[in-house]
Amino acid sequence: MSDSGSTHPGNARLYGLLGLMLLLWSANYIVGKVIIREVPGILASGLRLLFSTIGMMPIYIWSRGRGFSQPHPSRSLMKLALLGIVGVGLNQLTFLAGLGRTSVGHAALIIALTPALVLGIASLVGLERVTRWKVGGLCLAVAGVAILQLNPGKLEGATMLGDFLMFLCALSFAIFTVAGKRITARFDTVTVTTFAYVASGLTVSPIILAYYRDFPFASVSAATWISLIYMAWIPSLLGLSIYYYALRYIPASRVSLQSYAQPLVATLLAVVILGEPVTVGLLASGGLVLSGVFVAGRH
Repeated sequence: MSDSGSTHPGNARLYGLLGLMLLLWSANYIVGKVIIREVPGILASGLRLLFSTIGMMPIYIWSRGRGFSQPHPSRSLMKLALLGIVGVGLNQLTFLAGLGRTSVGHAALIIALTPALVLGIASLVGLERVTRWKVGGLCLAVAGVAILQLNPGKLEGATMLGDFLMFLCALSFAIFTVAGKRITARFDTVTVTTFAYVASGLTVSPIILAYYRDFPFASVSAATWISLIYMAWIPSLLGLSIYYYALRYIPASRVSLQSYAQPLVATLLAVVILGEPVTVGLLASGGLVLSGVFVAGRH
């Protein structure tokens, strides 16, 4: 996907791409659950980052040859790489590690906090104006997550540690979104995606793989390896490329609004494919979180 031209692609195309990204990222929860049945979440994260790096390098080389990706000062690329370690490396590490310790419903709902976190961080650094509506919306969303933790009918397999890791996942991506609004505007989509993944793959993956060097990789099924490659190449590379691309033309808080529908789509997929139940507490918490995010984003 190239954005070398300066012409606005049009809202229909942008929101169509964001819809595709929503579907890919929602299905990620289901694919992730399949993977962690055989591979520990942290190891799966390291492999995912490694496969993403391998998949992105040929695309970057091809785009440079076609003139789509332009050379940039090394200092700017270093900032982009550091941002990628936080926004991609930490995000993907906590996603699979958290998903192995909580339910799809809980995970998707906590990730839905991302727009609210984006607004909060953007307000702290002066990119968004603080209003009573935004503060109230943030408090409402946080209250929803609190109820999720205190709910006596909590889903089996959903732990506080898993939910906390999912919160770190959302927070790392929120930091990337706000910081990336300034930095990614200087680069084309392929360069942003490549340096984010390569920086993460070269720093995070070797440490994880060294720790799990005695893991019985030969026992992992072909279906799990295919799922890992799918997660590394389709939702990660294609989905994140769409996100970066849209971020160039749409405000960061609006791009992150796709998180409204992600809990619904992911939970429906989990109910149909994994047989996860939908509890009253989950619905109540979801209503508060999504209402809070909506109120904060509209005012």
